[in-house]
Amino acid sequence: MMSENKPKKPVEVVLLKSYPKVIFFWPLLITSWILYLIEAFDASSSISLLGYIWFIFFFANIFVIAFDFSSAKFFVLILIIVVVILILIFLVLPNVGEVSLGISSIDLALPSGFYGIMALILTLILFFVVLGAQFNYWKVERNEIYHKKGIFASAERIPTKSLRIRKEIPDVFEFFILRAGSITLMPGHGEVIHLTTVLNINKKQEQIDELLSNVRVEIDDQV
Repeated sequence: MMSENKPKKPVEVVLLKSYPKVIFFWPLLITSWILYLIEAFDASSSISLLGYIWFIFFFANIFVIAFDFSSAKFFVLILIIVVVILILIFLVLPNVGEVSLGISSIDLALPSGFYGIMALILTLILFFVVLGAQFNYWKVERNEIYHKKGIFASAERIPTKSLRIRKEIPDVFEFFILRAGSITLMPGHGEVIHLTTVLNINKKQEQIDELLSNVRVEIDDQV
């Protein structure tokens, strides 16, 4: 009988790709497709509630991209949201029936074509973003760092001797959405390499640490 605990395959290569911030628009992309399908198969021409849902996701995506929220800023933001909710519940809502706000209701009903066009635009943009990352990446190997940029461009190679790495998570929301963060590669020779938006940041760091530790073990054995 074969053992269920298979030996872990050692890490030989770690692929690092840095994406532009627009990659974080994928929640709005999925929302646009879902709302488009709902309205396309609904008998009514447009639904106001769906418009509110779309603009909520649109605001949230813009908010995530526009600001960097560290852990401290994130908890301050949560505290502010909780305070605002409590004020609305205990002070504003009980008096809504007594005081006229004088604000007419806003109808955000949008046709299915709007959601369809937005979904198509975001799909094309994210497709080219992902495609472009296939031709611009850094590959950390056992003995060198390999940089490929462009389809026919020449590659750059940097030795991994004395390589140090620094991982950072500058934005909590970006980490929640795509587990994204930044990695800085500091080789013993050559320029410092800073990759701002790397997906699955924790896994990439663990793989690089394992790769570098294996290299150091081999060097010590040879000595």
